[in-house]
Amino acid sequence: MSEFQMRMVAVMNEKLEPGKALNALAHMCMGLGAAVGKDQNISKMPLVVLKANSNKIGKLREQALSQGISFTDFTDTMTVGSWSEQKERTLQTKSEALVYYGVMLIGDKDVVTELTRKFSLWK
Repeated sequence: MSEFQMRMVAVMNEKLEPGKALNALAHMCMGLGAAVGKDQNISKMPLVVLKANSNKIGKLREQALSQGISFTDFTDTMTVGSWSEQKERTLQTKSEALVYYGVMLIGDKDVVTELTRKFSLWK
């Protein structure tokens, strides 16, 4: 039996330059860690980083939402201005217009694996 019953996976936009990708990943790690860190020490869990395009990341986000998987995401609307300006801009942007930099999931190992199995490793 696996040591972990949960799985943590980030899927990053394959078109991002490394600095933007790492920035988005750091923000998602902090956000998800704050949300689920009360229940477990997620730093002991492995983190798998995969890649996909923005459209596939958006679809994965919707699948995670519909299946009750905890997630956080990062979009192009979150890169300029203050935190409150970023939040407002994101809320005012239609979902189909968002450019996803990444999404990070944590949840039941089998469900997260099934949702992310089609993506390639980020190298």
